[in-house]
Amino acid sequence: MTRQSASASRELEHPARDAIRLESVLHALSDPVRLSVVRRLADGPPEQVCSSFDLPVSKSTCTHHFRVLRESGVINQVYRGTAKMNALRDADLEALFPGLLAAVLAAARAQDGRGAG
Repeated sequence: MTRQSASASRELEHPARDAIRLESVLHALSDPVRLSVVRRLADGPPEQVCSSFDLPVSKSTCTHHFRVLRESGVINQVYRGTAKMNALRDADLEALFPGLLAAVLAAARAQDGRGAG
């Protein structure tokens, strides 16, 4: 395998901005584990490695959640060496659905404040 084909095989597919669908974004954000990932990306460094997320699920389930977020257009994932880096596609989401991500994050914080799970 050549260097070019090896790197190409490690590129992950992401929907183009105009292909991101509201129902896919809402589905991705509806799961508590995925929402916790999005909250951490919104509140932390702009890029974070998958292994830095301490999620209450198995590694394979964690991989599934990240894939749902990526395929829905909520996050961008790229390989940096052997690490898979995650970044929130907040600019794309804001351009397509103004205020949606901010409203979801604010509602999640308010829910935490009420003591609901």
